[in-house]
Amino acid sequence: MTLQELYRNIDGDYDQALKVLRMDKLLDKHIRKLTQNGVVDRLVEAGQSMDPTQLFEAAHAAKGVCANLGLTRLAEAASEIAEEFRPGNPRLMSDAEVAEKLLQIAAQYEKTADGIRKYEES
Repeated sequence: MTLQELYRNIDGDYDQALKVLRMDKLLDKHIRKLTQNGVVDRLVEAGQSMDPTQLFEAAHAAKGVCANLGLTRLAEAASEIAEEFRPGNPRLMSDAEVAEKLLQIAAQYEKTADGIRKYEES
């Protein structure tokens, strides 16, 4: 499986990731690390406590990593959580809506992680 095929399978934006990382070699290195670095896992776990600081920090980190890797759906969803919990911003979502959004993020991440594992095996 090629990087381009991986990105098609996980609904990622290969061209965007390549603009940021500039080389397939770096993109390959960093997409493989996603399943090990725990950045999305920390976001989902932060939802268990609904601690605003933890949610903001975890969402902000996940947004950056996912955006750099061209994982636009994950980046956009993490951005929504980051903005919801950004200090000084009024809350617009209920805790239940935040929990639902985090479930969606977890499902999208699982699809992405499965795709990355298949890519690593090929």
